[in-house]
Amino acid sequence: MSSRWRKTFGGSVWCAAALVISPHVGAAAPSAAMLVNPCSSCHGALGASAGLTLPSLAGLPKTLVIDAMQEFKRGVRPSSVMGRIAKAYTDEDFAVMGDYFASQKRHVTKQNLDPERVAKGAKLFPLSCGGSACHVVVGRSTEDDPPAVASQWLGYLQIQMDLYVNGQRKMPMRMGESIKALSAADRDALLHYFASVQ
Repeated sequence: MSSRWRKTFGGSVWCAAALVISPHVGAAAPSAAMLVNPCSSCHGALGASAGLTLPSLAGLPKTLVIDAMQEFKRGVRPSSVMGRIAKAYTDEDFAVMGDYFASQKRHVTKQNLDPERVAKGAKLFPLSCGGSACHVVVGRSTEDDPPAVASQWLGYLQIQMDLYVNGQRKMPMRMGESIKALSAADRDALLHYFASVQ
């Protein structure tokens, strides 16, 4: 093979190979359905979770989804698998995913809850969570901060509360002040109440 052939055609071969190998060249941006499809195995179709310890994502504010995914990716929010999964996505992907879940109808769960604790939590709510103007409208807040907790699975709410109380997850200042004033039984009653809200 002459050096002239290598110079003339060799570079073209390498360029063609690069075009074939590169996953981004000529590829369309992934759709929302493609990006959120892996989420369905844990968080349910359309973000409606059927797992007792896994949150429903349907109807959550866009910025909440984005913030959570960024925290998982940076490793500042505790998780079992989300920290690894989030690393496969870009900030642009998070925005698309946030739009998708925010556009879904909020998932209403049907749970077996202790009616006495639900009633106790209902009385505590306006004096703590609702009274601090955070989880307003009985936990159905659609504001970016804080998240809506109404009708989330009790098991998930309990896990997150434990992370907050044990210092593994950082609480907003107002939430910390409210939580300090509550006993473990009071906290559990509030979670029962939030889980009960339809």
